[in-house]
Amino acid sequence: MNLFRVLATVSGMTMVSRVTGLIRENLMARIFGASVATDAFFVAFRIPNLLRRLFAEGAFSQAFVPILGEFKSRRSEGDTRALVDHVATVLTWSLVAVTAIGLVATPALVWLLAGGLKNDRCAAPGVPMGSDGFDLAVLLTRVMFPYIALIGLVAGASAILNTWRRFAVPAFTPVLLNLCFIAFSVWVAPHVDPPVLALALGVIVGGIAQLAIQLPALARIGMLPRIGLNPFAAGADPGVRRVLRQMLPATFAVSIAQISLIINTNIASRLACGSVSWITYADRLMEFPTALLGVALGTVLLPSLSLAHAEGRSDEVSELLDWGMRLSFLLALPSSLALWLLSKPLTATLFHYGKFTAIDVVATERAVTAYGVGLIGLILVKILAPGFYARQDIRTPVKIGVVVLIATQLMNLVFVPYLAHAGLALAIGLGACVNAALLFIGLQRRGVYRARPGWPAFALRLAAGLLALGVFLAWFEARFDWIAMAATPLLRVGLLGALVVGGSAIYFATLFAGGMRLRHLKRSGVGLA
Repeated sequence: MNLFRVLATVSGMTMVSRVTGLIRENLMARIFGASVATDAFFVAFRIPNLLRRLFAEGAFSQAFVPILGEFKSRRSEGDTRALVDHVATVLTWSLVAVTAIGLVATPALVWLLAGGLKNDRCAAPGVPMGSDGFDLAVLLTRVMFPYIALIGLVAGASAILNTWRRFAVPAFTPVLLNLCFIAFSVWVAPHVDPPVLALALGVIVGGIAQLAIQLPALARIGMLPRIGLNPFAAGADPGVRRVLRQMLPATFAVSIAQISLIINTNIASRLACGSVSWITYADRLMEFPTALLGVALGTVLLPSLSLAHAEGRSDEVSELLDWGMRLSFLLALPSSLALWLLSKPLTATLFHYGKFTAIDVVATERAVTAYGVGLIGLILVKILAPGFYARQDIRTPVKIGVVVLIATQLMNLVFVPYLAHAGLALAIGLGACVNAALLFIGLQRRGVYRARPGWPAFALRLAAGLLALGVFLAWFEARFDWIAMAATPLLRVGLLGALVVGGSAIYFATLFAGGMRLRHLKRSGVGLA
């Protein structure tokens, strides 16, 4: 199977997820706006997401996938099946324990993440009498906390399916969460008090749906885990111990990014009312290209890199990384330029409805522009980090992560006093660029990555395409008052569509005129049968 075809499949499913995600965010902006109620929800939703990335999806996948791939390649089916059963047992009971502790410790967690919500920063529409944003965040967090157990199991299932090259189902599962968000926003919110509680209920139902769709796919490949009652006995398995040993530095590596996020959220909670929401809406726009390219490429590359490393094919590892980097530059740089130049049209067209005011558009637009500066770094990290994880080297990304954490917070000290919430977004983006640069240097020094021929010609074609794209977008964007077009939303949508289609056509036509062809993007993946 061609790796480009696999990437197209995963990106296609991710596209469906992100489109439904944008519909979700549009509805949330229209119905709930950017207020202390939405700040409380976004803080509450961030807590289970933080723990998911810390204990399950991030650290777990980075530790488990390379070892599972090694078992699948070198061990018997029985050994592989036993590893899956034992790891699933330990994961399940660990998630149950974390959920129970989290339900008790919710107030402390909310204070740690967003203590500024205790302040009476603004009026709180949708918040019950006698309550403030902090109390609402505690309530919503407790409702959503079981999501960590559900999505942790989803992450385990996805790791298994991706190792077996069944990428489509894991890539599709986020769509179900978005659909639940949409349904609960429209049909449940009018019937609960406060209305934002409907979003928390939608998260739980979405988590159940995400797990349910994975189980038949696992059964079809004969890897539906059997959960034991004794996690300590399962933890005695040598394979499980290896996963746990790898998870310790992986957890620390992921926690560095999450610590930075906690600090940034806490800072945002102490800025103007709506700051957490503005950053979150901007983050959703930034995540669109990040997920379509960075997450999709990282998902496809990690199993292939792990297999190539396990079989001693170092040239294959280098070629896979080179291919991933070229695709990243080819698609991430125009996306970054578009976020920078089209921040206002994108924000106004997607969110400027209902309770989402013109002030919210301007504030969110500033954060989108700031994120656009660092988009290439955010995507390259997803490509370069698997080069270390495939070698079961997690300590190096940890060391780099510590440097990035310090650099990001130093940048916050510089940017936030002048740029407020947009300064937080800018620090995150530039920190990601530092992260990507250090990962790249580390891979080169270890001889893991060696550049293939053709980069100078590739860079010249890319520069010409970006120049043509930038001129077109800047000229077109300046012709219209995107906020004033709120009275004609269909016209605004049509003009933004023309910008996107026209800009894409000009960019790729320029690349084609420079000699770039589709065959240059294709690469056959060893082991993708």
